[in-house]
Amino acid sequence: MDHEAPIREFLGLSFNMSTVLMTTVTCVIVFLICFIGSRRLAMRPSGMQNFLEWAIDFVRGIVKANMDWKVGGQFIALAFTLLFYVFVANMLGLPFELYNPNTHEVWWKSPTSDPVLTLTMAVLVVVLTHYYGIKIRGFGEYLKDYVRPVPFLLPFKIIEEFANTLTLGMRLFGNVYAKEILMILLVGLGTSGLLGMFGAFLPLIVWQAFGMFIGAIQAYIFAMLAMVYMAHKVESH
Repeated sequence: MDHEAPIREFLGLSFNMSTVLMTTVTCVIVFLICFIGSRRLAMRPSGMQNFLEWAIDFVRGIVKANMDWKVGGQFIALAFTLLFYVFVANMLGLPFELYNPNTHEVWWKSPTSDPVLTLTMAVLVVVLTHYYGIKIRGFGEYLKDYVRPVPFLLPFKIIEEFANTLTLGMRLFGNVYAKEILMILLVGLGTSGLLGMFGAFLPLIVWQAFGMFIGAIQAYIFAMLAMVYMAHKVESH
């Protein structure tokens, strides 16, 4: 449990190199899956194209559940990217974790177990909701939503913006981080000796399966909430 983040300084700024590395790996995996699945499109899809079409239909259902398709159709690429990226990122820490035994620096883990990354993604989503709210409805209508149905709700709605950002980012971080901490504890028990190996084997398999469930659910929740927040800004409520 004495694992540390590999922090490096560059131009006066601190970077978690594990998060940088794993974010890059996640982006490459998502790009390769989408590239391979779409480079030879066929009328009768099979293999990876079939999977991608299923994923797009699934995301279309998320968008339609929250807003009119005439408005929400333009956000399907955003929702698909969020869902796919978060899902792959959550899965990366499941098979193993790599760390330097001399410095105890962890290099391979789920990038979404870093609160800086998840909160940055949450801020990006909320900023986009404000941008499209102003772009689609106009600045006047956008501002009126803060005083509807009664003006004294203004401070509560401002607080809600910060609460939405925090809960969106911290929910994802908390679930993935807790999943990886328990997995590290089970691996530590399994490597402590022959008795520990037999005692930890079955719980580790069960927890990895449950970790896949948690990772998939959290990716779905992140994409769903992003579309809920977007709907509140681009449609009148």
